Amino acid sequence: MKSRLLSPIRRGAKRTRLWQGNALILREFKYFPRIVLLALLFTLLAAAFEGLGIGTILTFLQGLTDTSTPPLETGIDWIDVWVLGNQAPANERLYRLSGLLILVTLCRSTFTYFALKYAGIGKFRLGYQLRMRIFEQLQSLPLGYFAKTRSGELINCMTNEVQQIMQAFDLFNKMVIQGTVLLVYLSSMFLISWQLSFIAVILFSMLSSGVTFLLKRVRRASVERSKASSAYVSVSLEFINGIRTVQAFAAHAFERRRFDKKNQEFLQTSAKTISIMAMVAPLIEGLATTIIICMVVFAITALIPQGTLQLASLLTFLFILFRMLPLVKTLNATGARIMNFHGSFEKISEILNRKDKVYLTNGYREFSTLRQAITFEAVDFGYDSSKLVLRDINLMIERGKTTALVGASGAGKSTLVDLIARFYDPNRGKILIDGIDLREFKINAFRRHLAIVSQDTFIFNDTIRNNIAYAMESAADEDIYRAAQLANAIEFIRELPEGVNTVLGDRGVRLSGGQRQRIAIARALLRDPDILILDEATSALDSVSEQLIQKSIEKLSKGRTVIAIAHRLSTITRADKVVVLGNGQMLEQGTYEELLSQRGQLWEYHNMQYRAENIVYR
Repeated sequence: MKSRLLSPIRRGAKRTRLWQGNALILREFKYFPRIVLLALLFTLLAAAFEGLGIGTILTFLQGLTDTSTPPLETGIDWIDVWVLGNQAPANERLYRLSGLLILVTLCRSTFTYFALKYAGIGKFRLGYQLRMRIFEQLQSLPLGYFAKTRSGELINCMTNEVQQIMQAFDLFNKMVIQGTVLLVYLSSMFLISWQLSFIAVILFSMLSSGVTFLLKRVRRASVERSKASSAYVSVSLEFINGIRTVQAFAAHAFERRRFDKKNQEFLQTSAKTISIMAMVAPLIEGLATTIIICMVVFAITALIPQGTLQLASLLTFLFILFRMLPLVKTLNATGARIMNFHGSFEKISEILNRKDKVYLTNGYREFSTLRQAITFEAVDFGYDSSKLVLRDINLMIERGKTTALVGASGAGKSTLVDLIARFYDPNRGKILIDGIDLREFKINAFRRHLAIVSQDTFIFNDTIRNNIAYAMESAADEDIYRAAQLANAIEFIRELPEGVNTVLGDRGVRLSGGQRQRIAIARALLRDPDILILDEATSALDSVSEQLIQKSIEKLSKGRTVIAIAHRLSTITRADKVVVLGNGQMLEQGTYEELLSQRGQLWEYHNMQYRAENIVYR
């Protein structure tokens, strides 16, 4: 009983969310109002000339069936005399009406062309606006959102789902054009015979009710199809990005089963949608034909004998009806197809909706340089507020010095530097920059003075030049070469076929791990940052590459504030301060030698690594 009472509330909430979601998409029209207005204007003009054409057809048929019919008059003398020829013989009037009918038809066709043209331009403008809106939305979201959302779903929204919305908009435009013409047809039918029109409206309304029921089923099926499409794209993207791992683990059969499962789900949901949609057209066609036959029989046996309807009027009525039926059929089929895009509206609205997402608030202060220190004051943080990753962190990172972070996996080292880069904000406490809360600074103004070199360096599918000078279009060639030289990258760059103009492929597939790291260091050198974050930058490299990278890092670190996450302790022996983390807490801090002498956690790490290295060398 309770569920039945709540169901209307849930349905109302769902309709509200649907309307709000559609409003997020519809407001994009404000960026091209002229195109929308022109499309509407030409649509109305085409409908008006369609109505004028029907009136001309009725007069034309009356002239054919009854030569004694009085001439058509508008009350405007020059039109009646020179255009309609109401003082001319019957045959000449017929010729003039024929010419007028052709002219009206040409005008209607011309206006319809312009209506479709501007509607088509509007469709592509909408697609452009939606892609930009999604891109801007993704840029404004914190890293936490991407950690919870599959990249395949986002790619699917930016490509397939936007394309679906464009198709839905195209269909909606056609519905507006056809619906306007349909209103003209209905008005004309009522003017000719309200009796037949009344019967037609009742019977076709009953037919539309049945079609509406089918359309609701199409909408539900489309949501399932959209979800299956996202899952399919996600699995496909993971397979392509992880092809090296797939081949290394000989996981071809496993991936095939995984891919086939999602592919079948997509096939089944698509087939279900098509099965329901396929019922619409035959149902309309069969029932509509039955309705027309019944109406003709009624008109001939009841209306014409009583003199309430003339033969010419019946012929015109049937002409309109036969012109209208394909429109009704098309409108219902178009409605079914639009319902098929309901899932796409939901997906894109879900991304564009800002109310259900947490955003970093941009500050109001400009940032010029770090003058004193970065200070953590009683900082707590957790990706889920109920499960903290960092607890009560109190730490000072002094300007111009190197602070190393040490700890086991999951200790919170990367999370701590992510807070400095302001990828996230603390749940409690403050991070101060020269005594000012980091949240008061403009995010991008602060990050422009920051560089990060991590173990997972991202290389763009572009030239070496553009990878080093990423987001620095005005960088001079000599500065780019100098950065490459300091990063010990110039030698391998010169060996490549096109030097700095060599395209590196997806994720830098043409480079080794050490070469990618040196490109990342050159990128950081070119930025000339105040603050440098090294997130285990040498952890995945061989000893030769590590030595080269270490030399590059030493050059990069001179005169900067450095926060280094250490994997190999040998890389941080000269650090000004070493901070040991464990289970999200600070266990100890001091110089490397001081912490070794205390025989605490760093001493244990040192001994473990020393023993492991001795075992390897033996």
